Amino acid sequence: MNKTFFKAINLALDHELEKDSSTILFGLGVADAKGIFGTTTGLQKKYGKLRVFDSPLSENAMTGAALGMAMKKLRPILVHQRADFVFTSAEQLINQVAKTYFTSGGLINVPLTIRMIVGRGWGQGPTHAQSPHSLFGSIPGLKVVMPATPDDAYSMLRGAIQDPNPVIFIEHRWLFDNTSDSDLKNEFTRWDKSELLNKGNDLTLVGISYGVIEALKIAKVLGEFKVNCDVINLKSIYPLDLNKIMESVKKTKKLALIDVSYTEFGVTKTIIEKIVKNLWGTLTFPPEDFGLLRMPVPSSPKLASLVYPNILSIIKNLNKSFKLNLNENKIEETIKNLFPQKSLFEDQPDHGKVGPF
Repeated sequence: MNKTFFKAINLALDHELEKDSSTILFGLGVADAKGIFGTTTGLQKKYGKLRVFDSPLSENAMTGAALGMAMKKLRPILVHQRADFVFTSAEQLINQVAKTYFTSGGLINVPLTIRMIVGRGWGQGPTHAQSPHSLFGSIPGLKVVMPATPDDAYSMLRGAIQDPNPVIFIEHRWLFDNTSDSDLKNEFTRWDKSELLNKGNDLTLVGISYGVIEALKIAKVLGEFKVNCDVINLKSIYPLDLNKIMESVKKTKKLALIDVSYTEFGVTKTIIEKIVKNLWGTLTFPPEDFGLLRMPVPSSPKLASLVYPNILSIIKNLNKSFKLNLNENKIEETIKNLFPQKSLFEDQPDHGKVGPF
């Protein structure tokens, strides 16, 4: 039976709550009827209001409370419907949660998972469309992971909850309705290793979060032009696993990365630096990376669509940068034939849904 991304998260939470009575789930909207895109639906009824509950609109206080719970041997899961909300708790997160294990000399673990939802859509504007994974990935003491598939969502969330120290778990809102035919059994696999999703000899495409979905689409389009791509799902921002990328680039000699945030001072630049340093002389062209324009996201959907990269713009850039010799006049036609139901310049994943969350 197919499992959606949101159901995979719901199952992971259910299994961890059932497995360990010290696991606590809370956050603004957790007990709401919509259940954070369906990810928390039914859990309060099953596990009670003492273990699954809504929280006050005070992210700083809730992060401090979560830290205290974790220090007292509970396993709290704190949920933010938008990653932007966590900025109000930056001091608690950066100076307390991330550092407690170190400042206690390793005596106090902080088994805290913080779910954050990122992504675009419905004109959410400059303070509701940010993805701060590069920022959190730069902070010692924090693990940062970004699932891209339902299987990722299930196994990585269970791994995060069972980790003895803080994990930032970032979900892109355009992924919630994606499906998998996996059974999502009551187990989880290694959750912090990158994964090869598609094989090819001509180009290495690395995706982050929803960028993985874009990379797979791009690989499908390029395949029509006899350009075959390795597609790698990065999964973990920190720790950063480069093994699959290194193996692939040694073969293809070309690298492109697709992020869901800004590339300047970001994860993609870190990866490029490491690849160039280790494979100097192997690459036949300079690596390329794609992400948002470096500006606050406009509230106007039409203007916002200009901030985000799209399949067409990425492929045209790849064609030029890597001298793929694709027929420019056939690229857009090929995209529309392969993905007729999807506009290239949408600001929402599904017209049947409404915002803002």
